[in-house]
Amino acid sequence: MIYSLSGKLIKKDTVFFVVECGGVGYKLGANKSTIAKLPKENEEVFVFCFLYIRKEQMELYGFLEEESLKLFELLKTVGGVGPKTALGVLDVDTVPNLTAAIIEKRADLLFRASGIGKKTAERIILELHNKIKLFEGHGETKRADQNRDIEDVLVDLGYSRYRARAVVQSLPSNEEETIEARLKRALLELGKA
Repeated sequence: MIYSLSGKLIKKDTVFFVVECGGVGYKLGANKSTIAKLPKENEEVFVFCFLYIRKEQMELYGFLEEESLKLFELLKTVGGVGPKTALGVLDVDTVPNLTAAIIEKRADLLFRASGIGKKTAERIILELHNKIKLFEGHGETKRADQNRDIEDVLVDLGYSRYRARAVVQSLPSNEEETIEARLKRALLELGKA
């Protein structure tokens, strides 16, 4: 029904943001990583949308990337996965790494999302395994595991999860590079900020 919105970002909160389009403010629920990537208030923004209707209530959810919207829509088809749980899954890792985890039947990555237990993670993998396609730019699982390990170390050192993830993802991919070398480069990048 509403696939996208383009307008001025007039409010950012921890779990939602508001986009003004033609004099109407649309409140969109979002995951933490989307909120972190939004521009400053009063700047222009383009978002993909998902309209969720339940009983007598309508909720709109917003995503900066179409791949995030598509994965959110797929997650919502799984029994027991509501919008809040689907948003939590999207906060665990990048869309390519999440799709790789589902394709490779790696429930351990999905356990990191709040509200996801063993049965729900297994149900997601069972129901989505054959529906999901790898998005372009998918890296191999070993590199994704190393990136998560580096991210965890940076969080333990006091950096926010989203800042750590952004820095790790910005590092050029070098198959020969050790995890220690990537960690050093991530720390150097964080030191520049």
